[in-house]
Amino acid sequence: MRIPKKYQFIVEIGKALHIYGIPSYKIQSYLTQVAQTKGITGSFMDLPTWINYVFYDDKNTYNYVECIPPGSLNLGAFSRIDELTNKVIDAKIGEDEIDEELKMIHAKTKEVNHLTLTLAYAFAAGSFSLMIGTNWISFGFSLLLGALTYLIVYLSNKSKYVESVFESLSALVVTIISCLLTFIFPDFNLGLTILASIIIFIPGLAITTALEEITSKSLVAGGAKLFDAIIVLFKQFFGVILGLGLMTSLLDIDVTHYVSDMPKWTLFCAIPIFSITVLPIFQVRKKDMFFGVLTGVFAFFITVFLSSVLGILVSTFIGTLSVVGISRLFGRISKTPKSVYLTQGIIMLVPGSKSFMGLSNTFFNPSITASANLFEEVAFILMAIIGGLLFAGTFRERPPRKMKL
Repeated sequence: MRIPKKYQFIVEIGKALHIYGIPSYKIQSYLTQVAQTKGITGSFMDLPTWINYVFYDDKNTYNYVECIPPGSLNLGAFSRIDELTNKVIDAKIGEDEIDEELKMIHAKTKEVNHLTLTLAYAFAAGSFSLMIGTNWISFGFSLLLGALTYLIVYLSNKSKYVESVFESLSALVVTIISCLLTFIFPDFNLGLTILASIIIFIPGLAITTALEEITSKSLVAGGAKLFDAIIVLFKQFFGVILGLGLMTSLLDIDVTHYVSDMPKWTLFCAIPIFSITVLPIFQVRKKDMFFGVLTGVFAFFITVFLSSVLGILVSTFIGTLSVVGISRLFGRISKTPKSVYLTQGIIMLVPGSKSFMGLSNTFFNPSITASANLFEEVAFILMAIIGGLLFAGTFRERPPRKMKL
């Protein structure tokens, strides 16, 4: 059945939100609110691989189902779609112009600056290596290996095969190169450099988003996304295990060697740099960059400062509540959906790296207690983030007329 033209803009907005990685329960709430403001009765179901729209007239029911591959998070596109929707609600744009606006938004996402992204991936790896305590040699090679991972990202966009094995391949290449570097540089930190080089791909945010959806009772979408994130984590870990297995069978490598000689002031430089590197990766708009970086820095430091006094669970909980509050404030100031800032803040709290380190310790660290403590920290961080979002009223709050999700 062909959907009447008056419903087409809702279908296109839902599709765009799905493509750009917005959580399912937010898409459903968003579309419901848009339909209500336009006097349209409908219900919507968004799942990781398809969207179902049902519209009700006095005499007829219109159902439209579209199969769409899982999206990737794009905060710039989300911000632009929010502005477009507000124009529709305020009758500042005709329905005939909506398609043109959406085409412009899609075209913006295809504008890629390879140099900027190469630097972003490089400095994401380098700054994270400083955050977890490394040395200058490992920091320098983290930059180079981070840049190399973007080359693999570029190749994955050109080759279906590379795309299908991307997570394992990138981890394998980084691990092999890192193992070889240990023979040239005795103080090279093998494990930390591998982690820093692939940190941008570790699905900490994806795991948190999936648990967020499950907590909001979006069980099918959340469960599917959680399983997908866990599989991605294991793909990366398999690449590291395979690389270490190959190299240790040929060479004598100490995988537990660790040397840290970085001055503490480097941490204060690394936090804002890491937050800045997220901007081009998620294509954050220029007008949202300053507040986005500020949110990320604020999230990290408030959690770190409180953790020594209150412990990791309570400090992360308070940090999450604070991030939600400051995201709402910045959203009102900049007229941008608060999710744009909230996401950048949560990125600084998610436990992806600790999950990866916990898996590593299970296989390579003879101390069961150390591994158990890491897994305990991961669980505490996850619970604290989800609890903070829950108590902040993020999951089921009704968006106001201006759709500040």
